[in-house]
Amino acid sequence: MDYLISEGYPSAASKFASEANIQPTPAVDSIQERVAIREAIYQGDIQTAIGRINDLNPMLLEKDDALHFALLRLQLVELIRTCGTNSSDDCLPAINFATEELAPRAPTNPEFLEDLERTMALLIFERKDLPPHLAALLEPKLRKDVAQRVNEALLKEQGERTKAKLFDLVHLRAWSEQKAREARKDLPEHMGFGLDQLHTGHGQSQDGAMHSNGEAEAMMA
Repeated sequence: MDYLISEGYPSAASKFASEANIQPTPAVDSIQERVAIREAIYQGDIQTAIGRINDLNPMLLEKDDALHFALLRLQLVELIRTCGTNSSDDCLPAINFATEELAPRAPTNPEFLEDLERTMALLIFERKDLPPHLAALLEPKLRKDVAQRVNEALLKEQGERTKAKLFDLVHLRAWSEQKAREARKDLPEHMGFGLDQLHTGHGQSQDGAMHSNGEAEAMMA
């Protein structure tokens, strides 16, 4: 159950609770709210995501300066992403946003300042000439990383595990296999986890999956 809750599978969690004849925890009801926040981040709609976070937990971003800065920085990236996409567009909105929202926060933490400087460097280069470390800021991975941090912070505030026990079991299993191979135990060349069905497209639920193109995915915790 904790895997379904932390990973953001509301339909599966509700079905599991029903079939197991257990009372759904309050966290099950909040999954959909976290899913909506996650999807807003994946779509680059950071303002909506921040609004939903504040509705769900008004004190979270006030208490977590690093998370708040990460969201604002991602919002700046999204503004920069739109620079020059149309002939009438310019980068003034991005510059104003950086000046008003990020610049006052940057001096409070050296990492904030470094992240802001690196992000503003996106305005210097042509998109096709971006160095790899700057081009990475425009990749979907940044959205996913921020969404993961938001999910973990919300779970922590709700008193839930930020990482499902299933992940601990998987890591333990991998460690045990490695030690057995180092001891030259007689093991098959490949020992799968029995999850092949997940990769064939069978058994999908209503909750969907998020891929690098920004479509829906289970929350990464």
